[in-house]
Amino acid sequence: MNIQTSRRRFLTGLIIAVALPGLARAQQKSGAAAFFNELPGGSDEMSANAFIRVAPDNTVTVLIKHIEFGQGPYTGLTTLVAEEMDADWSQMRAAAAPADVELYANLAMGMQGTGGSTAMANSFMQMRKAGAGARAMLVAAAAERFGVPVDQITVEKGIVKAGDQSASFGELAEAAARQTAPEDPPVKDPGDFTLIGTDLPKVDSSAKTDGSALFTLDVYRDGMLTVVVAHPPKFGARVASYDDSAAMQVQGVRKVAQIPSGVAVYADNTFAALKGRDALTVEWDESEAETRSTETMIAEWTSAAKAGGEWEVEKSGDVDAALTGAEIVESTYVFPYLAHGPMEPLDAVVELRDDEAEIWMGSQMQTGDQAIFAKILGVDKVDLHTMLAGGSFGRRATPDCHLAAEAAEIAKTNGKGAIKLMWTREDDMQGGYYRPLTVHHIRAALNEQGGIEAWDHGIAAQSVVIGTPFEQMLQGGPDFTAFEGANELRYKTANHRLRWAKMDSPVPTLWWRSVGHTHTGFAVECFIDELLEKSGKDPVEGRLALLGEEQAREKAVLTRVAEMADQSGDFGYGVAVVKSFGTYVAQIAEIEDRGGVPHARRVWCAVDCGTAVNPNVIRAQMEGGIGYGISAALHSEVTFDEGGLIRQRNWDSYRILRISEMPSIEVAILPSTAEPTGVGEPGTPPIAPAIANGWRRMTGTALRRLPIIPVA
Repeated sequence: MNIQTSRRRFLTGLIIAVALPGLARAQQKSGAAAFFNELPGGSDEMSANAFIRVAPDNTVTVLIKHIEFGQGPYTGLTTLVAEEMDADWSQMRAAAAPADVELYANLAMGMQGTGGSTAMANSFMQMRKAGAGARAMLVAAAAERFGVPVDQITVEKGIVKAGDQSASFGELAEAAARQTAPEDPPVKDPGDFTLIGTDLPKVDSSAKTDGSALFTLDVYRDGMLTVVVAHPPKFGARVASYDDSAAMQVQGVRKVAQIPSGVAVYADNTFAALKGRDALTVEWDESEAETRSTETMIAEWTSAAKAGGEWEVEKSGDVDAALTGAEIVESTYVFPYLAHGPMEPLDAVVELRDDEAEIWMGSQMQTGDQAIFAKILGVDKVDLHTMLAGGSFGRRATPDCHLAAEAAEIAKTNGKGAIKLMWTREDDMQGGYYRPLTVHHIRAALNEQGGIEAWDHGIAAQSVVIGTPFEQMLQGGPDFTAFEGANELRYKTANHRLRWAKMDSPVPTLWWRSVGHTHTGFAVECFIDELLEKSGKDPVEGRLALLGEEQAREKAVLTRVAEMADQSGDFGYGVAVVKSFGTYVAQIAEIEDRGGVPHARRVWCAVDCGTAVNPNVIRAQMEGGIGYGISAALHSEVTFDEGGLIRQRNWDSYRILRISEMPSIEVAILPSTAEPTGVGEPGTPPIAPAIANGWRRMTGTALRRLPIIPVA
């Protein structure tokens, strides 16, 4: 797992790899693009930029600065490079870039990290320029070899030609590395794209299918100990004392130690570590723990939402005057704490040496994780390998880097050697960092024509950002991630007010797939649908009439999804449109009654995400986001009993969508030449309100508290 690559080599030219891992050699035979868990390379490497390596065997490896946990950046960003190089897809490879903020910063964040559906958006031109620069150097090398001007050189599917002379990228790589890299190479006109916009197969699918892909769980080091941690059963509690005498009697247990987050058990293997943890006796100090029940918190949050809160986020016109004496419609919407539930729970491997540490983990925020490891371990060098991860949905993007901190404390206590920190499903489900419990209260005044005279919106929720290192991005203002989507009301009203009540609890919260839009999209789209129905207006035409000229892209996806949907059946049909992360998504859900609860039979989805780099990935992300959103809308919640104990432990009590509940989905991608925007999250916000709106229009019952089918 060692990656011997210096910064100098990345900066100085096109890298020539003289040897490839056995995995990569085997995958070349398939004729499809592939990925490496380790970077290819050798002692004779040369480089042109930080992102591209060309090997003598004609493979092109793209170094991806974003973690791959199923959302597709390995494929999408490799596509950009292949397009500008005029490479053949079968010669393309992808590998995780080293953790190095100077080279691999997310241009939207200023740090190396993945989130906010920014991977493609921030890398689009950067990766195209990298590919175009590498192509220019290959062309210059070919011109010297062939003895012709560069304007007589053509490149097609990885072959550089001039008349009857030709050479592969691999044959030209060493000479190309001696060329001067262009500072600002021109990129293709979209009309000349041959790969962008096509359904290329994902580069990592075959390895994930045959089991050769390596995740953190697959990393083993000599003498490595496996560690699990006993965390407090209530949030905000701390270790008061513990007795490890029974734990130390378990065969394979080597050490028990208190760390800031709990009590760590070190063992030869996972089984022994878990048995040792079960044998621990821990007394907890609960003096600062969360002891309120879910119902108590909902009542407090609801009162705060109705009162409006201390942060007046947005105001136009005179809302109070417009509400006076008018016909008032009001609704309250309640959203539970939600776990992220990635299939791979959290884990990390740390090997500590004299003055350096080597880390393997599915790091979503490499810059923060590196800094935490360096600080706690007190080492000058932290070599962080970003592993493939089995999902995230925001779970690995913690502002406090708590997993890295816990792994570092465990390694520090252990001393030199290697440890693997393992979280079980129960650890993850009860470990917090949930989507915040949130309550919305909206009041509107309607005029005689059904127009909206006023819209008064109060939101009560914890802040994910305030009190973390990310707070500086707020510049003293409110946490916009708590109300994003509600603060830019798209529907016409002369009088609009949005207020946010910041709620406090020891329960740690975190961004969840689509962040604020996951609940603001529901509240806004359900409420607007109720207003339209009350006014006797069609849900699509009514929305179109309330959208202004500046919402042309919202109108386009709404119009397209209405054209797609077959609404001729004896079912309920619900509509929702949400813009999130720069992407516009409209959905119509066909709803049937299954024993008194809604079931989505079919879903139509129209999306405008700018240039569609890989339509196959976009469709997959829309489908996955819809399934994820249905799961949360129907079943998922984290609840607390009186005293603050968490009820949910695993999939039996934290219910998720079953295969039989997944609808058939049709996705239309609107053509666009605009730069691409995010697709990992925008598929999720519209589906829950579409289901709720279809159910209300079919049955007359409004759904205002999620999940629709709470676990008993």
